[in-house]
Amino acid sequence: MIEKAWFKDWFNSPYYHLLYQNRNDQEALAFINRLIEYLNPSKNAMMLDMACGKGRHSKALADMGFEVTGVDLSEASIEHASFQQTEKLHFYQHDMRLPFRINYYDYVFNFFTSFGYFKTQREHNNAIKNIVQNLKKDGVFVIDYLNVQYISDRLVESTTTTKEGIEFLVTKWEDEKHFFKQIQISENGSHTLEENAYTERVAKFSLLDFEEMLSLQNTVITDVFGDYNLNSYDTIISPRMIIVAKKL
Repeated sequence: MIEKAWFKDWFNSPYYHLLYQNRNDQEALAFINRLIEYLNPSKNAMMLDMACGKGRHSKALADMGFEVTGVDLSEASIEHASFQQTEKLHFYQHDMRLPFRINYYDYVFNFFTSFGYFKTQREHNNAIKNIVQNLKKDGVFVIDYLNVQYISDRLVESTTTTKEGIEFLVTKWEDEKHFFKQIQISENGSHTLEENAYTERVAKFSLLDFEEMLSLQNTVITDVFGDYNLNSYDTIISPRMIIVAKKL
């Protein structure tokens, strides 16, 4: 049995979608255009968007003419994404720790730090295993992850934001292995009960950590970028760590 964890409830919460509703779609589309230009996939390439959220990246890829599948743990996100389905775009509710389709896709994408949430290293290794199994031989996996040193150097401990009359108090901290973010919600001047506050936890995975996890699945890193403009990766100053890996 897979333990129910913080992300199961939080990603399904209407508060989660409200807090993060203003993500930059224009930036996301520009990133996808640059990435596809770099990857140069065939016109009939099969693509999997793992942890697709509401499907903004999936839709952008499908609009380019590729066959795209988007999967996400959140039922609410998949319900929203499903309204965009076409002959070339399909969505399914799925947990990346479980097998999906074996040797099926040419490309698998995992965008916007949609990894690193699990309680144990075994779960992370198993997720990487399942992701790689989705790929055909010589298939490509792209993961867009946070850059640990960059985030650690710029960690703002506490911020407050208000959206549609609801106040979010966001508190951040870190330990040796994780970044944490607690979200406390105040509606009509009344704070949520303590048990209904949400705390995100993301693993501090380095490039070496991903090299090790991928090598266990006979997959090698071929390139690393440091931002959505696909500039070179720098451990200190790059805001992102975008890894391109090939299944051998």
